[in-house]
Amino acid sequence: MSRRYDCADPEQRAAGLADAAAALRLSRLVVMPTDTVYGIGADAFVQSAVNALLAAKGRGRDMPVPVLVGTVRAANALVENLGPYGQDLIDAFWPGPLTLICRSNRSLSWDLGDTKGTVALRMPLHGVALDLLKDIGPMAVSSANRSGAEPATTAEEAEKQLGDAVEVYLDGGPCADRVPSTIVDLTTAVPRLLRRGVIGVDKLRAVAGYIATDGDPDPVPAPGADD
Repeated sequence: MSRRYDCADPEQRAAGLADAAAALRLSRLVVMPTDTVYGIGADAFVQSAVNALLAAKGRGRDMPVPVLVGTVRAANALVENLGPYGQDLIDAFWPGPLTLICRSNRSLSWDLGDTKGTVALRMPLHGVALDLLKDIGPMAVSSANRSGAEPATTAEEAEKQLGDAVEVYLDGGPCADRVPSTIVDLTTAVPRLLRRGVIGVDKLRAVAGYIATDGDPDPVPAPGADD
């Protein structure tokens, strides 16, 4: 049976983080707040746990799971390199709502889905998430909703969609909105915007210079975008 902890209460927060860490080490799933929407997470290095995450969401391997990290050092260990712009973007926007697509370290033994040798990395700006990530290490994390449904902005919404597929729910209160992270691909010759999100193109270009886009305006994404 699932357990939910109110992280606004210091005692429950401490108990919830300990329970969530224990669940993750047993290859179970947890839901936690981030600075965008709630996420459903698993140990990134346990294939059965990642498969359970995909099953809970009702999505296939063709939509691989992003990875959240608690430190820049952890991110560097997961990739071949950050390219000429990655570190500058990290320095400017992490922790925060920027996801970077990089070539994954070929020595790693993990299976996040059909990644084609890449990994989507982010460090969230949320105390609960960061505390858990610094304890447990990199986590495979996707938005806490059934695929195609509205992303959860509260722990209650996440539990209604995911139910007992999740062992522990960490309730960090409501998220500010449903706008997802901005995604930038660093595997190409120049950085390319893959998804428009919280961080606008102008802010990215102020750091990295040129960011390739499809040439359209920079609208706020519609609610429902996954991850």
